[in-house]
Amino acid sequence: MKGTLSLSNGQSFEGAWKGAVKDVQGEIVFFTGMTGYEEVLTDPSYYGQIIVFSYPLMGQYGIQEVNLESKKIQPAGIIVTELYKGTLERGVSLLEFAVMHNVPIMSGVDTRSVIQTIREDGTMQAVMQLEGKPLPAWEPIRTFVVPHVTAKTAVIHGEGFPHIGLIDFGYKKSILQALLDRGCKVTVFPYTVSTDELMDVPLDGLLFSNGPGDPASLMHKIDDYRAWTNAYPTLGICLGHQLLAIAFGASTEKLAFGHRGANHPVMNLKTKRVSMSSQNHSYVVKMDSVPPNVEILYTNVNDSSVEGLQHKNLPLLTVQFHPEASPGPAEHHEVFDEFFNLIGQEKKVSQHA
Repeated sequence: MKGTLSLSNGQSFEGAWKGAVKDVQGEIVFFTGMTGYEEVLTDPSYYGQIIVFSYPLMGQYGIQEVNLESKKIQPAGIIVTELYKGTLERGVSLLEFAVMHNVPIMSGVDTRSVIQTIREDGTMQAVMQLEGKPLPAWEPIRTFVVPHVTAKTAVIHGEGFPHIGLIDFGYKKSILQALLDRGCKVTVFPYTVSTDELMDVPLDGLLFSNGPGDPASLMHKIDDYRAWTNAYPTLGICLGHQLLAIAFGASTEKLAFGHRGANHPVMNLKTKRVSMSSQNHSYVVKMDSVPPNVEILYTNVNDSSVEGLQHKNLPLLTVQFHPEASPGPAEHHEVFDEFFNLIGQEKKVSQHA
């Protein structure tokens, strides 16, 4: 079967249709990594989007459950140049995985041209459909999608110290694993958890997770989030970073086509060290909106956007990039160690108060 990828700017691209036989519409984005498609496809931050892979061959090492960031494919559709059809040593094929999760794939697409269009015109709505069908009405890009990916109830993982509360906006499994690998206990809370419910649990720190959508769609929870960061040492990652910045007076804006890939250089402004990072976000904190009581810790080398913040008075650290990587370089696992140091310092202050 043949399919058509139609962009809201009027351009269209042809390809071979595989997987689920259904039309999908969503914001079209691209990923620049050579590997990591297993993690990307199951990252809740991609929920509802149409993902275009820039590397020309996808699926060459199959899908293995150990590498998945959630239990299902999160994007609405997948666009590739070529889909691997050879033998696999282990796991299932990318096509089998897509069929299992009722997600369509288009292969044989001129992905270089699609990505060039996005780079010139910006991220936009797109439709994947079988060739010859009329275009449906264009829907606005969904900006409040966290309810689709958050936990339904609180869930406890591991045991030990410290006890971390993970506020779930669509967290990646590797973030949870990075905490468990350090011997701690983690309680995952839905983003809707009340202050009373949170305070009933003896926590030592909070981690605000990654997730999809516009941080402004969660303004109704910002007062709660600000109060919590005044009570616990806190780490924010990606969407969590943006929400905590807003909580202390900053504002955010949408990038033209986002930062997505495993090769984004960031600079630590304290050490002047440049390191490579894994990223997946559409929104950034506006640099000129960062309040005086918060300092910028990391910036993006390519476009100078804000990549991390640190509060001057509170034990609060945030990063726009993904320190857990998966996929990508593991150069920023130290961020979790810095978070644990904040918890340790706060414990010492409490003991001597």
